[in-house]
Amino acid sequence: MKLDILAIGAHPDDVELGCGATIAKEIANGKKVGIIDLTRGELGTRGTAETRDEEATDAANILGVSVRINMGFADGFFVNDKQHQIELIKEIRKYRPEIVLCNAIEDRHIDHGRGSKLVSDACFLSGLVKIDTKHDDVDGWQDPWRPKFVYHYIQWKNLEPEIAVDVTGFIDKKMAAVLAYKTQFFDPDSKEPETPISSKNFTDSIKYRARDLGRLIGTEYAEGFTVERYPAVDSLFDLK
Repeated sequence: MKLDILAIGAHPDDVELGCGATIAKEIANGKKVGIIDLTRGELGTRGTAETRDEEATDAANILGVSVRINMGFADGFFVNDKQHQIELIKEIRKYRPEIVLCNAIEDRHIDHGRGSKLVSDACFLSGLVKIDTKHDDVDGWQDPWRPKFVYHYIQWKNLEPEIAVDVTGFIDKKMAAVLAYKTQFFDPDSKEPETPISSKNFTDSIKYRARDLGRLIGTEYAEGFTVERYPAVDSLFDLK
């Protein structure tokens, strides 16, 4: 299956929080989108790896993605080395996305920046013809494939976006996908320990940060991304 967009996150819920509305919009526009979670979030304070698996499936169904897989890398301890890069290259070559969306280049959680670099490096290496890979689901040697664009969504830190996507009309679907992670976010009846993302303020911030970015570009809601190379347009009139 060829995908238009492959969204990758270090943990289940990273993609939903970072670019859930953008994904929902692109799917509504007929694009095929998949999600890869690098880890199961097994070190998370609240919930378990098993509950996160269930929540990730529910969130994927809400967004309507074509496929979601988990790499099973070690939460908190995966590294950007050849072994991890090769495993990710196999998936990139299998799904051949035009665009990859991945973690923020810098963030509070150490896995986010590390996951960002791992994905970026794997996307580059995936295009090299002298790297041979075989995938369990694909017959024979895989052909090289390099995505045209790698964009990094914004997470905990308010990094300055270089691209802002108008997601007006899709914020509610994003919120539904985020809140599918019932163990992770605000629940006044929860007996779980408090975390930086379990407060009502954090849940509220998802929407008001998108609204504020939307204000800056003249829309109701927006999601921001940083880029690895200059975006290009055919005409100044293509810019909104």
